[in-house]
Amino acid sequence: MNIKMMLLCLASTSCWAQKDSVNSLSVDLNFLSHGEVCGGGLPKPDDKDDYTEDRSSFLFGRTRLIVDYGRKGLQAHAVIQNSAIWGMKGNQALNLYEGWVKMTAKNGLFAQLGRVALSYDDERIIGTNDFATAALSHDILRVGYEGHGHQAHAILAYNQNGESVYSNTYYVNGAQYYKNMQTVWYHYDVPTIPLGASLLFMNIGQQSGDPADAYHHPSTKYQQMFGGYLNYHPKFLTLEASYYRQTGNQVDKYMGYIPIRAWMASAKATVKPSECYDVELGYDHLSGDDYIPVNYGGLNMVRHEVIKGFSPLYGSRTKFYGIMDFFYESAYSNGFTPGLQNAFAGANYKPFDKFTCSATYHYLAVTTKLHELDRTLGHSIDIQARYQFSKGISLSAGYTQMHGTETMARLKQDGSSKLAHWGWFSLVVSPSLFTTKW
Repeated sequence: MNIKMMLLCLASTSCWAQKDSVNSLSVDLNFLSHGEVCGGGLPKPDDKDDYTEDRSSFLFGRTRLIVDYGRKGLQAHAVIQNSAIWGMKGNQALNLYEGWVKMTAKNGLFAQLGRVALSYDDERIIGTNDFATAALSHDILRVGYEGHGHQAHAILAYNQNGESVYSNTYYVNGAQYYKNMQTVWYHYDVPTIPLGASLLFMNIGQQSGDPADAYHHPSTKYQQMFGGYLNYHPKFLTLEASYYRQTGNQVDKYMGYIPIRAWMASAKATVKPSECYDVELGYDHLSGDDYIPVNYGGLNMVRHEVIKGFSPLYGSRTKFYGIMDFFYESAYSNGFTPGLQNAFAGANYKPFDKFTCSATYHYLAVTTKLHELDRTLGHSIDIQARYQFSKGISLSAGYTQMHGTETMARLKQDGSSKLAHWGWFSLVVSPSLFTTKW
């Protein structure tokens, strides 16, 4: 089908019309109660002295009201979300997490419009990042085709801070992290062998400048992300690999923009000899900025002409680099990105139907050459367990300990990074309130 025929089909009401459609409506709730106790690992703000306690604990609550409507050829989905720390005053955290409509044609074409929680491949570049509790979603138009082993998606986004006739081209601190975005994703499942392959291209526009400054008027700078993902899964073995490059320009507060030349590669093997357990082994390499001297007096920042530190953008980072995610969730001192090597090994065990547990070891190191310091950042161990009480009720808990090196302490500019620990739990209750068909 050529592009002209595809557009005609998308525009034609007969392409979507269905006779004798069955309407369905469901209303669900999702309650998440999350608690954390952490000590060390994060650099102290400039206004805190060395005697400030580096421990913290809090309880977090998230409530979602989920409404789904469907009939043949049409879906509508809305999620109202309130997320806040226990005891927070007011309901400033109330928002629309998702709200979209999707039209599907008989031949596999579809169009989707609204706020969508995107998830692609292993979620390394685009994911919901749901462990961060607030999670990620995007205001987009998505069109594509799915059928016969092929999936092709095109995504368009254009964001504003508000409805304004004047000065509405400047976008900062909005619901999403970019002014505009165009993404193309293609996936193919080979019919004769258990192999899936994906290609991804993103063009992301971010704004720099000051709308009040006539000499530095706001302008949009673009960066590109492109690469692919492979998944080969014969019987008891799963092999995964990915490679991405990052080019274009990154918005900079002082310089306007800085060119980007970064990349990452990953490989992972999982062996599952039985339904009760599996073992995994893998390696991630994310490029870092150029050489930087680290002296005893502190971190001396070198102004780079080119950014070589890879950014995972909108991925689910805690899924890959350790639950604590020292490296991308919390920035290094002065914004320096030394890259990351993550060699890991782990096991998942399911002794009975309702209970699963896992343990993962991470060896962590920078990819950039450092003056006077070794590249090793430290060693981390993640232990997690989950119990499913009944349908819609589950409890998860975990504990992480990081043994950092002098390199970790220097780059984070905080001695507590040498030994950090974090414990957490999540109770999820998801009752179904109402379901009907007519």
